[in-house]
Amino acid sequence: METILQALDEMKLEMENGDILVVASKVVSVVEGRIVSLSSLKPSRKAKLLARKYSLEPAFVELVLKESDAIYGGVYRALYTLKDNILTANAGIDHKNAPPGSAILWPKDPNRSAEKIRRKVRAFTGKRIGVSIIDSRVAPLRMGTIGVTIGASGFELLRDCRVQKDLYGKPLVITTHALADDIASAAHLVMGESAERVPAAIVRGAPARMDGQSAKIMMMPPERCLFMGVFKPRARIRPSG
Repeated sequence: METILQALDEMKLEMENGDILVVASKVVSVVEGRIVSLSSLKPSRKAKLLARKYSLEPAFVELVLKESDAIYGGVYRALYTLKDNILTANAGIDHKNAPPGSAILWPKDPNRSAEKIRRKVRAFTGKRIGVSIIDSRVAPLRMGTIGVTIGASGFELLRDCRVQKDLYGKPLVITTHALADDIASAAHLVMGESAERVPAAIVRGAPARMDGQSAKIMMMPPERCLFMGVFKPRARIRPSG
């Protein structure tokens, strides 16, 4: 965080009240020491079978097994997993921009990390801001990645539109607006996906109030989820010991 604050100072950028600081999850993970050497892992039989089926490294799959809450199948080079109530590829674990022979995990507690960052920025700048920790994900039947919020603090994350009406006066029955994920995708657009070296972005003027919504508000029970309702997990993962 100190590096980001120093960069803001060097670039003569000042945070303003209402800004949202979006930080790449990988940056937070590196600071928190969430880097794993794949050579330290001994692949299980299950990991070897999944690795063979989906063209992945056995040690990498073993790490995915340890980090996932459930696995729903996969495709070439990716397992479809549940991690911290978020559907994502490979439990958020990534080889990309990791040291050779290593992989980077998601932050241990992204919401707590976001809160710590927000408090540091508040102490340094005196400004009331929000913080979002983001990663990338894919959407069903769509090519390419988009941004997703995995941890946040200090701003309106979700807006319930069910109290509103459409242009014809009809009540909105199920619509909610995922403000945090829209903001994540906007930041993801400028932060990039390869070697851009843009670890953070300031989102200014977003139509989101500064408040204390819990990140849990974004989570949906499996029985209400469109995607979860059409398939069952192929494997339930228990902690290895």
